[in-house]
Amino acid sequence: MDFLDALLQILPVPTISRFYGIDITIRYRGEHPPPHFHAEYAGYKASFDIGTLTMKGSMPPKARGLIVEWAAIHEAELFEAWQRAEAGLPLIEIEGLK
Repeated sequence: MDFLDALLQILPVPTISRFYGIDITIRYRGEHPPPHFHAEYAGYKASFDIGTLTMKGSMPPKARGLIVEWAAIHEAELFEAWQRAEAGLPLIEIEGLK
């Protein structure tokens, strides 16, 4: 593990979007494929495959629907965020649902 990898392990996970009480994060380098993002809402936690929007974890149906709707709109931005995270670059905030 190089210095950058060690540093990224201790930094907080960046929130790239927030809407309706849902926090969306992408972790930095070292995450496993496929490209995915994490969502937290009211104590529930899940990850979503960016390409298929398949969910792993637990999320109430209404929140899951909002997350899937948001992710479908922002698919290209999510793939870009994943690539930036894998490269250790700063992540850019993605607009939430309105």
